[in-house]
Amino acid sequence: MLILYIILSLLALFVLTVVIRALNFKPSKQSPVTPSEISVDRQKIISDMVDMIRCKTVSYMDNSLEDAKEFEKFHNLLKDRFPCIHKKASLEKVGRNGLLYTLKGKSDKAPSVLMAHYDVVPVNEDKWSKPAFEGIIEDGVLWGRGTLDTKGTLLGIMEALEQLLCDGFEPKNDIYLSFSGEEEINGASCVAIVDLLEERGIKPEFVFDEGGAVVQNVFPGVKEECALIGIAEKGGVNLKFEMTSKGGHASTPPPHTILGSLAKAVTRIEKKPFKYQLAPPAVKMFNTLGRHSSFAYRLIFANLWCFAPLLDLICKMSGGELNALMRTTTAVTRMQGSDAYNVLPPTAFFGVNMRLLHNDTIDSATAYLKKVVKNDDIKISLVDGWNPSISSSTDCEGWEILKQAISETWQGAIVSPYQMLACSDSRHYCRITDKVYRFSAMRLSKEERSLIHANDERVPIETLLTTVKFYIRLIKNL
Repeated sequence: MLILYIILSLLALFVLTVVIRALNFKPSKQSPVTPSEISVDRQKIISDMVDMIRCKTVSYMDNSLEDAKEFEKFHNLLKDRFPCIHKKASLEKVGRNGLLYTLKGKSDKAPSVLMAHYDVVPVNEDKWSKPAFEGIIEDGVLWGRGTLDTKGTLLGIMEALEQLLCDGFEPKNDIYLSFSGEEEINGASCVAIVDLLEERGIKPEFVFDEGGAVVQNVFPGVKEECALIGIAEKGGVNLKFEMTSKGGHASTPPPHTILGSLAKAVTRIEKKPFKYQLAPPAVKMFNTLGRHSSFAYRLIFANLWCFAPLLDLICKMSGGELNALMRTTTAVTRMQGSDAYNVLPPTAFFGVNMRLLHNDTIDSATAYLKKVVKNDDIKISLVDGWNPSISSSTDCEGWEILKQAISETWQGAIVSPYQMLACSDSRHYCRITDKVYRFSAMRLSKEERSLIHANDERVPIETLLTTVKFYIRLIKNL
């Protein structure tokens, strides 16, 4: 009986502890935000964006497919439309398609880098409702490839800085504009820019690139808008799993073909996902947004010390972004065998795309999959890849400046760190600074986010105007 009393007492203590922690898990008090009034030139912004879209800066892995004249057209457009920037900042062409602007400030002690890319992914014109490169405006919405990814944010940077410089603005610190024309193909332009800055001994105190956005209904139990800033990126890896055989006629097949063995390997991989990890960006996100969630979810987020396995189960069941936030993901994206139905393939393979989280590396993840597959006849080879980035600081002046600019622009939005699931050029800057932040300065609905890299990419004009206002607020305090 005594043992029962002890167990019940411990259980009661556990429940009480969990509930008290959840009740105390509340949002921290924030100072009221009084945004400054900002006016922008609506017609100039629209005109500039339309002409940027009309530059067909499509990048390809096979560079011979690119139209160099379209890239040159874009460069000339920047010079023509932003004369104050080109008068007061120096411009260097770096690498194949990289542009580096240097604007000297009153000090060089805390330089900032504002990033974007102006290359875009190819389009299938037949699948678009409107032409992808004409910059058509209809019902207050501008259509075109690159409006969201990322000519829209490049426009925001240039319009904001042009307006400030024309009004006599002088930055407190040096500002660099780092624009790549081959981000979509993981090209070397951004790497070359970072190499150049490193050679010159420049260590940025603030690097800002595409990433999260102002979104809604993306976090369990939170109804408010959230401004998500990526403070780390997952790594990206492509692996090839290959088998060979003697081939032969399909009329006399062996008991198990190499495609059958590969298919078995695929099912093993899908049944054995990587174990969950609570990476620092996710922990910070849970600690920030979890405080705004419903009480049931606060019970979990306030007590991850005991409910992390439950959170893992929820993430597994929901899949998608929440699951990818918690683990290294594996997607089988390619498979190839024989070219003919009646021929046994002499070689066959499947391809896997992995997104590495936090502690996982190319080597450790490959070793894990080799163990899961359990077939030494399958040759696993690395196609390409990179390891996860470091996590950037959220305890510095740059972070606070960014939070303030966001809060003034999208009032009421909860600003939170998060783990970026996709990759960007900004990862290259992680070798010269631990202050890299990824936020696409737009309010984007679920539908709008789905248009990135998809057919009918488009953006509301009002979104572009707000993006410019955000960058004005940000740049003024860098």
